[in-house]
Amino acid sequence: MTVLTSTPHADLRVGQEARVTRLCRAEDLYVFAHASGNLNPMHLPDRDGDGDGRAEAVAPSAWVAALISGVLGNRLPGPGTLYLSQALRFAGRAHAGETLTAGVRVAELLTGRAVRLETWVDGPAGRIAEGEAVVEAPDAARRFDGVEVPGLTVQSHRHFDALLARAEPLPALPTVVVCPESPDALMGALLGRDHTLIDPVFVGCPVKIAAAAVEAGADITGIEIIDIPDHRAAALRAVALVHEGRARALMKGHLHTDQLLHAILKKETGLRTNRRLSHVFVMDVPGFDHLLFVTDAAINIAPDLACKVSIVQNAIDLARALGLEQPKAGILSAVETVTPSIPSTLDAAILSKMADRGQITGGLVDGPLAMDNAVDPGAARTKGLTGLVAGRADILVAPNMEAGNMIAKELTFLAHAEAAGIVMGAQVPVILTSRADDDKARLASCAVAALYAESQR
Repeated sequence: MTVLTSTPHADLRVGQEARVTRLCRAEDLYVFAHASGNLNPMHLPDRDGDGDGRAEAVAPSAWVAALISGVLGNRLPGPGTLYLSQALRFAGRAHAGETLTAGVRVAELLTGRAVRLETWVDGPAGRIAEGEAVVEAPDAARRFDGVEVPGLTVQSHRHFDALLARAEPLPALPTVVVCPESPDALMGALLGRDHTLIDPVFVGCPVKIAAAAVEAGADITGIEIIDIPDHRAAALRAVALVHEGRARALMKGHLHTDQLLHAILKKETGLRTNRRLSHVFVMDVPGFDHLLFVTDAAINIAPDLACKVSIVQNAIDLARALGLEQPKAGILSAVETVTPSIPSTLDAAILSKMADRGQITGGLVDGPLAMDNAVDPGAARTKGLTGLVAGRADILVAPNMEAGNMIAKELTFLAHAEAAGIVMGAQVPVILTSRADDDKARLASCAVAALYAESQR
């Protein structure tokens, strides 16, 4: 709780000082750009504004000056203060990641309620700005308790940006795109190609693919198109191309998911392994300090225990391929205690013990956990939960498809997360995209598949 007190003009004395220390964060620069309309690339943390090959992330001088306003309004003279003038000379620059100190000192008491103050801002290398302000001081001492403003979440997706940066230098992943016969399905593949993430071959109806390209304004010159108009037959041919060594990934286009999965799961000619297939959402949630994996939200409607073993292992394998050394999987239920009347809590306890015995490998597994104490350390402490997973889960394993799908959609549409997704458990990764996906999500799905395929080489 923030408590603010003011010093009235009658109580001000020459020489009085106040200071405030503030960390300049990348998020501050984005918020300032939105509020001011100043989109100068020199001030945006992810842009190279002067062409030297690196992002500058220079704090705008007006943002630096605003720190002085914070001292005047919060500390000296405090609440009730209004600016009359501010003069500043800038001797240096501030950057994201630096700690700054803004200060004011009473220099002269003027007529009425006016007061002149010396003002300055210091950074790690010395003084950045100095000058003077003239303000109208409060007429009486006042105290304000519990002053709060709404929180802000900057909707940056830095985790996906990092994935793309890791994946783009890799050799393009040979990928069969099955029936890219709508503009959204086609553009997902072309985006992946343009970013050197995948090297696509199209299987489907050439007339419909060409029409989709015209509608999207896209150029598909140079992409091989294998003419198989029937969707089931196209899916079977795509799987055959993997067996022939011409592809190391599949990508769903404009066909039903079950048609593609049917071809993958055929006993003699499919791409089955000793694992059950499962879908893994890889989610970049604004304000979250790491990627979040949600599974299974798309394939297994009501998985039994044996299926959940594959679901957990598939998610751990994918998380490791994306750089997590020891992923933490939280097995979700409605409560965090083993409760015989809630079957998912029994499955969660068994999965945890199976991981302890080495039947699930590569990560830490704990459950049952409720959603809050799976991702929030404070909630985990409140419930008395210890261990390395509670409050710190990287992977959220839902009890069934409905729950998993709701979690993923809520994060996407309420928390503004970006969601990439692939199917695991086959001989090659299967990229599933949705018509609701934007460009960043489509690219991230291709990047996830490329990184996983590279980890399997």
